[in-house]
Parts: sequence; C-alpha cells; structure tokens
Amino acid sequence: MQSKRLFVISGCSGVGKGTVINEFMRRNSGDFILSVSCTTRNPRPNEIDGVNYFFISKDEFEKNIKEDKFLEYAQFAENYYGTKKKYVRQKMEEGYNVILEIDTQGALQVKDKMSDAVLIFIAPPSVEELEHRLRGRHTEDESTIQKRLAQVKIELERSLKYDYTVINDSVERAVEEIENIVRNNVTK
Repeated sequence: MQSKRLFVISGCSGVGKGTVINEFMRRNSGDFILSVSCTTRNPRPNEIDGVNYFFISKDEFEKNIKEDKFLEYAQFAENYYGTKKKYVRQKMEEGYNVILEIDTQGALQVKDKMSDAVLIFIAPPSVEELEHRLRGRHTEDESTIQKRLAQVKIELERSLKYDYTVINDSVERAVEEIENIVRNNVTK
C-alpha cells in the first residue's frame, strides 16, 4: 500500500500561494486533493457546500472543538474555520495526498497533531516585493495594507518552524520546487 501524506501550504497575504497551489493541482490532480475546510460563515454566491467549504452552524463547530475533531481551527471576524481530522484521514485512505492551504497558526496546530505532516511556506522574494504586490492589487486601503504587512513579520517568524520554504519569484519555479519536495516526501 502506498503511504499518503498531508502537505500544509501557507504563505503571506499577497505572496501568490493560491496561484501556485492552483497550478500545482492542475499539474498533479491525480494523486492530490485540496482539503475542504469547515466554516460557520454564510456561503457566498456560487459557493457550494462540500466543495468550497463545509458550511456548519456555530453550535456544531463548537461541539466539534469540544470533541477534538479538528486538526486545526481558528476564529476570524466572528466566524470559525477549521479542518476536520476525519476528512483528511478519509481522503488519505482513499489514496490521495492531501494539500491543506491554511495560515501559519493553523499549520503549527496541524504539526502538533500530525507530526508527519509536511509544512511548506511560500515566501515572497522580499518584504518590499510583497508590499509592491499588495499595493498593486488596488483592493485594500492603506490601513489594511499596513495590518497585512505587520502580520507578515509574524508569519515569517512562524515559518522558521516549517519543513521547507519556497520563494515565489516565479510561479513555474515555485511549483517545480514544491513538486520536488513532494517527490522526496511521498513513499511509493
């Protein structure tokens, strides 16, 4: 039987982790599945339960916390987000390596509960380049940009506990580096 792994990928806001993960999944979809998290927030238009998130009530989420059913969870803007242990194990038993895209705080929770999880941090070429990318989006005001940049320092410090750091100076190069990391960590 093949040994399947959990790969946790995190990165600073604006680093392009979504783009890198999407390209990785496009190229490697047969053996990998992107984990679906639970949330207590309401679905946005076009979001599908079980595809984008598992949408559950706050009471159900808190019950799952008490019963230790999450690999990781956090609360943002009065909504919970988390990854169920059972979902990840089930997908691994079905023969998939699981990719979990979460923040650094959640990733370190996962590592505590699944020590064999492989943590990959996608980093910007520099903090200056990240700031340039954030400003180039033209989607946030100055206050929000400053908050995101302050968070970058925390995330970069947490990333020191990761197994690997991939610099996203080119999507193609970053995906190839993640593919090499995966190859070296999946038992055939």
